[in-house]
Amino acid sequence: QVQLVDSGGGLVQPGGSLRLSCAASGRIVRITVMEWHRQAPGKQREFVAAVASNSRTNYADSVKGRFTISRDNAKNTVYLQMNSLKPEDTAVYYCHVQGVAFSVDTTVRSFDAWGQGTQVTVSS
Repeated sequence: QVQLVDSGGGLVQPGGSLRLSCAASGRIVRITVMEWHRQAPGKQREFVAAVASNSRTNYADSVKGRFTISRDNAKNTVYLQMNSLKPEDTAVYYCHVQGVAFSVDTTVRSFDAWGQGTQVTVSS
């Protein structure tokens, strides 16, 4: 099984910065896509950013130019650097990772895992 642990959330004033981290552990063979999503109170979960295995990135329009996603393949970790934060960025942020890993029966299977979420609150 693959586990994700995301961290780095907190309370920050408008215009401030935070850096989220998400580390994947388990018998991982290869990670393909690493993403961040977020869910604000009363709203559906939405896509924020993604980074592929070739480091190609994709962002939601609402965060372009302010957020930067990156990954450390050696550590199976994805980061989200969030700058110029706005109150509307307040949400629980979840990492989402897809790839291939050894299962309990030692066969190689694809996996699709979500982190437990980390709260980001932007308020003065």
